[in-house]
Amino acid sequence: MSLQEQFGTDVLLAGWGHSRFGKLSDDTLETLIVQVAAEAIANSGVDAGEIDEIYLGQFNSGLVPLAFASSLALQTDPALAYVPATRVENACASGSAAFQQGVKSLLAGTARTVLVIGAEKMTDASSERVGSALLGADYDLAGQPSTSGFAGLFAVVAEAYAERYGDVGDVLGSIAAKNHRNGVDNPFAQLRKDLGEDFCRTVSEKNPIVAGPLRRTDCSPVSDGAAAIVLTTGAPRRSGAATDPVRLTGFGQANDFLPAARRDPTAFAATRISFERALRMAGVGLDELDFAEVHDCFTIAELIMYEAMGLTPPGEGRRAVEEGWVYRSGRLPVNISGGLKAKGHPVGATGVSQHVVSAMQLTGTAGAMQLDAPRRALVQNMGGVGVANYVSVLEAV
Repeated sequence: MSLQEQFGTDVLLAGWGHSRFGKLSDDTLETLIVQVAAEAIANSGVDAGEIDEIYLGQFNSGLVPLAFASSLALQTDPALAYVPATRVENACASGSAAFQQGVKSLLAGTARTVLVIGAEKMTDASSERVGSALLGADYDLAGQPSTSGFAGLFAVVAEAYAERYGDVGDVLGSIAAKNHRNGVDNPFAQLRKDLGEDFCRTVSEKNPIVAGPLRRTDCSPVSDGAAAIVLTTGAPRRSGAATDPVRLTGFGQANDFLPAARRDPTAFAATRISFERALRMAGVGLDELDFAEVHDCFTIAELIMYEAMGLTPPGEGRRAVEEGWVYRSGRLPVNISGGLKAKGHPVGATGVSQHVVSAMQLTGTAGAMQLDAPRRALVQNMGGVGVANYVSVLEAV
């Protein structure tokens, strides 16, 4: 049973916009939001005056002085004056949290057209402030000094995984190399250089250890950027739209306990449940998917995602890499966009960006990233260490 069959409403991604990710010194949070919102509205064929509600995914947590950014989207068009606008925050999953809030407004019937934006401006802050802000999403370290930030938390995951299942240093290097190679073809990506497996697998002056077994190439960068989507329940394609729309057929959310002591560091149990909920709503299995965009904030996270989605049993995620399943020509290509690892990770923007690049693939507009006529995609976004988890299943119309 699909979302449409369950709720009697067809939810469509009608248009989208995406900024470049990276250190965007000439942009502010406001200019990024306005840029992508304008692109999404123009590409959707929807008039700005038809938008009933706006959701902005943004983590912030002190990264920029402005802590009340919800109305910045109104700067996009005078017709957006007085439209309800709400900022949504759920750590690194803020973008997908905003997306699902928009979907729920459509399903509730309180809106017919919703503008969803994800945005973050991170590079103006010092590395110390960025680390402190991100650690605000961790129960045990919030407000505490740390030299390694979230890298330290995922290093614990990597160490626990290695202790339980064996060393995966080379596999993590292969995941990093894969995503860097994929990022070369993504015009939005922050890191567009094919580094090769040898470099990513080897500790060196240019690829030092950041925390535990995690090298620099195992960690996503600090980024600025934004992305936006217009969601509708209307006709399949509006006159003036840039592309066909994309259909949302299923979604899932699951939250785990916040204290690390209450979570198995290698199981990502709530992540697994969010996958199961989305796939069950969509009425499809993994073998019916053509590609996936997953939350590889650190390479160990992508490895565990293979297991959480059911691509391999627990402890066998390395098979998906070693046997080529997750590469461009494999059975389920993962992070063709370069993922967070190469595309960049402007926290609040990430979940929306994942939906945008997936929609581009499904409409044949992904340029050099384009796969051969994909029909169905999986999108997964996560906040904290497997704490807030969101999954979408998208389908070409």
